[in-house]
Amino acid sequence: MRQFDLCVIGSGPAGQRAAIQAAKLGKSVCVIERAEVVGGAAINTGTIPSKALREAILRYLGHRAAMPTLHDFQGSGLRSFNQLMNSCQEVIKAEIDIVRGHFAKNEIALVTGHAQFRDPNTIDVQGSHASETISAGKVVIAVGTRPTRPKNIEFDSQDIITSDELLTLKSLPHSMIVVGGGVIGTEYASMLAALGVKVTLIEGRPRLLEFVDFEIIEALQYHLRQAGMTLRLGEKVVSIRKVDAPPGARTSNPFMAEAMLESGKLLRADSLLYCIGRHGATEDLNLSAAGLAADDRGRVRVNENFQTSVPHIYAAGDVIGFPALASTSMEQGRLAACNAFGRRCENVENLLPYGIYSIPEISMVGWTEERLTAENIPYEAGIAQYKEIARGQLLGDDIGMLKMLIHQESRAVLGVHAIGTGATELIHIGQAAIAFKATVEYFVNTVFNYPTLAECYKVAALNALNKMRGF
Repeated sequence: MRQFDLCVIGSGPAGQRAAIQAAKLGKSVCVIERAEVVGGAAINTGTIPSKALREAILRYLGHRAAMPTLHDFQGSGLRSFNQLMNSCQEVIKAEIDIVRGHFAKNEIALVTGHAQFRDPNTIDVQGSHASETISAGKVVIAVGTRPTRPKNIEFDSQDIITSDELLTLKSLPHSMIVVGGGVIGTEYASMLAALGVKVTLIEGRPRLLEFVDFEIIEALQYHLRQAGMTLRLGEKVVSIRKVDAPPGARTSNPFMAEAMLESGKLLRADSLLYCIGRHGATEDLNLSAAGLAADDRGRVRVNENFQTSVPHIYAAGDVIGFPALASTSMEQGRLAACNAFGRRCENVENLLPYGIYSIPEISMVGWTEERLTAENIPYEAGIAQYKEIARGQLLGDDIGMLKMLIHQESRAVLGVHAIGTGATELIHIGQAAIAFKATVEYFVNTVFNYPTLAECYKVAALNALNKMRGF
């Protein structure tokens, strides 16, 4: 039996950072990974593949600014998803190699196999070729999540699928129903629409991504519709099934996917992508042997230090629930390792940037207008349109926009929201400004490189000040 100071279960973003942080503290560390490759869902089936696919689509279509339309795609001859996914493999392979390199450099032992608790300090690992037992003084559970698969839905690899199977499609369907207007559903729906797939997106709430600023989502929904997507908002799906394709249907597949809505509408498409929720991958860990239990969605409860009810066992990443972002998972893993070994650590709480890699992409940090209004905080919004920025013109992006929210009295920056090219990169300037309590005057008096999208901050700041002065 090998013994370690820390055993990390899972090699995704949270597991990687927890392991490396503990190694930097001089601790002996092992990482147990059930797959043959490291990186978890983030590198192999989620974050990296989906973003690599998005970049491949944008390169293929020659569009980075606005949402491509069906006209841009027609006649191109691309019908194989493999053509695009193959171009993503080098990125995925490089990320896997980077993680392996970090583990080797920090002398982190990598154990391949399924992990199961024997007791709170002992973990059995069942590999495809060998098995062993690990003993550890501290444990971090970072197993991530998998797509939710309701038992009443007949999932397969082609007609009714989750986001995992989407990346293995051999060819693009002519039409697709996407159930769920969260981050994953919205991102994939916009990518498929960009490739000319006739997409119907169903969301039970009145709009997509309710946690994002309303004006930004309004703009996104407008551009998705302009691309030919049908949005069924405020609609609930009551049944999903596979049916025979009717005679004359534009499909080589003998089956189609059918969704019945609560309103009585019947929708059919070549395939259906189910994107409602993810479930913690904890069912095979034998948590009860460690004195733990997961909730009905497979998640593990932790305190503010990422500590479970068993003092030496911690958990981080998607398996603990919201916000379930690769970026936050990395930070949670680092903090869990620091806390486990009594090392002081700091982070900027409640200032998380969100990036949604739809086409066009959107990003946000800080307060939204809706929240400021609900809490009676006086604010003003400054707007900068990409089309009035030289860099926006150079990029050919006439739809992009950056909005800065300013406190009317203190003039402090409260929130920043963006849609368009580079929105997820641009948002970090606003994040730093909020963290260091900058006022709107900082952006007015700062010189930005010209031409850059960063100039949006100066334009938005001037716009907000002019509104407050009544100009």
